[in-house]
Amino acid sequence: MGKVKVLMFGWELPPENSGGLGVACLGLSQKLSERGVDLTFVVPRKTEAMDRGFFNLLSANVNYKEIEVNSCLSPYISPEKYESILREEDNIYGETLFEEVAAYRKCAKKIALFEKFDVIHAHDWLSFGAGVEAKKVTGKPLVVHVHATEFDRGGGKGIDSRVYGREKEGMELADKVVAVSNYTKNIIVEKYNIPSDKVEVAHNGVNLKEKPVGKNLLEAFKEAGYKTVLFVGRITLQKGPDYFLEAAQEVLKHNEKIIFVVAGSGDMEHQIIRQASELGISDKVLFPGFIRGEELHGLYRSADLFVMPSVSEPFGLTPLESLINGTPVLLSKQSGVSEVLTHALKVDFWDTKEMANKILTTLNHDCLKDCLTENGKAEVDKITWDSAADKCLKIYQSLIK
Repeated sequence: MGKVKVLMFGWELPPENSGGLGVACLGLSQKLSERGVDLTFVVPRKTEAMDRGFFNLLSANVNYKEIEVNSCLSPYISPEKYESILREEDNIYGETLFEEVAAYRKCAKKIALFEKFDVIHAHDWLSFGAGVEAKKVTGKPLVVHVHATEFDRGGGKGIDSRVYGREKEGMELADKVVAVSNYTKNIIVEKYNIPSDKVEVAHNGVNLKEKPVGKNLLEAFKEAGYKTVLFVGRITLQKGPDYFLEAAQEVLKHNEKIIFVVAGSGDMEHQIIRQASELGISDKVLFPGFIRGEELHGLYRSADLFVMPSVSEPFGLTPLESLINGTPVLLSKQSGVSEVLTHALKVDFWDTKEMANKILTTLNHDCLKDCLTENGKAEVDKITWDSAADKCLKIYQSLIK
């Protein structure tokens, strides 16, 4: 078989990204390109910084209308949040988030008619419609890649039926569905009624080449004798920041020389700041906001323990990033990354007393911390994008007639 040509639809790419979806798209695309895949990646609106040179980057707004990516059109924004931003700002966006998704879908139809490719690959619900439209006008096989479902984003508090409907359409019309974990595959089968044999699991990886050292951002606290516990992620129901603070309150009952850091932004930010105050621990909790790049690596390196208390996490790249930077991790059992990490502490997200117990045990016993760090880092060195790329390439080849 000759070189496989793939038309890929996504919603964001670094550095114009607001979370892990863009990072995952970039990591997978790079490894596919190294395997000889001729890849054309389409985003709603591109910037020069997105173009890495190993794929053909197309901007949908050239064909239809300008859609601003690095703005309110984050892959993680809720329709309600989109509408609130629309009321506050003068902009070029459609009246709803779904109008923008529909516009992207129309762009995809035009792009598909002009591009030459063997397979279509679409990432998450914002791009599924684009993939479906490209399949309709060309008859080419479609792969949809599920990085998160509406059941994850809802954090167990209900779902948006409009988003669910678009996810279900994409999965039903796809020739293959790629899930980032067995945890996610189970949700796809049980909640979306997709046949199990249609869903393939390809765990995410981490880019081991990008390891900037970063400075110690918490040096002053270290010098004062404090230990530090880190949360990095969107401040939303899905990520469990409220459970993190409940565990922090329990920990501080036993050891007051600990600082908890909540790095990120999201629709629960004000609620979580208020919760810290109501719990009486606001003097022990830092909120540095959304951090990326070298500064984020420095924050990982500054911490004594990283905690991911997600209510529902399809995969979770942040624990891998933490281990690369030499900081051990405590994971929610309700996560995909817990399937590939053995040398990590694990706890149910709702069991905040046990979470607190594991935090205290790690901080009080250097031998445990060192063991988790050393073995966890060695384990992460083997969790790369190569495996996911190999799995996707095999799927492409199986679909090409």
